[in-house]
Amino acid sequence: MPVFPKQTLSSVLTISFLLILLSSCSRNTYYIVRHAEKATANANMSSDVPLSAEGEQRAQNLKTLLQDKSFAAIFSTPYIRTQSTAKPLSEAEGVTIQLYSPRDTVDKFIDRVKAIQKGDVLLVGHSNTVDDLVNKMMGQSLLTDLAETEYDNLFIVKRKGKKYSFERKKY
Repeated sequence: MPVFPKQTLSSVLTISFLLILLSSCSRNTYYIVRHAEKATANANMSSDVPLSAEGEQRAQNLKTLLQDKSFAAIFSTPYIRTQSTAKPLSEAEGVTIQLYSPRDTVDKFIDRVKAIQKGDVLLVGHSNTVDDLVNKMMGQSLLTDLAETEYDNLFIVKRKGKKYSFERKKY
C-alpha cells in the first residue's frame, strides 16, 4: 500500500471536502414565461381559450430554446393556454406538468418551487402574475404587470445557494 506524505493527504481531504460542500449548494435556474399567444375568444368559447397558431409556434420555440436544459419540474396554471405553452417542453423532457393556482398566495407557491433543490424549473403564468413570481423570487420589485400584447419574454432567475441573479430575454 502506497504511503502518502501527510501534506498531500491533507490537501486531498480538503479538496474533497470543498467539492462535496460545493455540490451540495442549491443550484437552480428558473425560467418564467407568460403563456403564448391565445386564440381570439368568440361567443361560443369559454374564457379558457386555447393558443392561437402563433401561440402554438411560440410554445414549440420555447421547447427548442430550453430542451438542452435539465428540468426537475414544470409548473403551469390550470388553464388550457398555460398548459399548452408548457406541453411541448414537458413532452420532450418527460417531465409532468404540475398545476398551481394563480389564486394561491405567491409566497406559498414560491416556497413550493424553492423546495426543489437542484435542476431547472419552468413556470408558466399570466400577464398579471409573471411579475409577482419574478419579484418574489428576487426579493425586490423588478417588474410590473406585462402588457396584454407581450408574449415573448423569457425571465431567467438563477439561484446559487442563497444568491439570486436575474436576466430578461426575448424568444
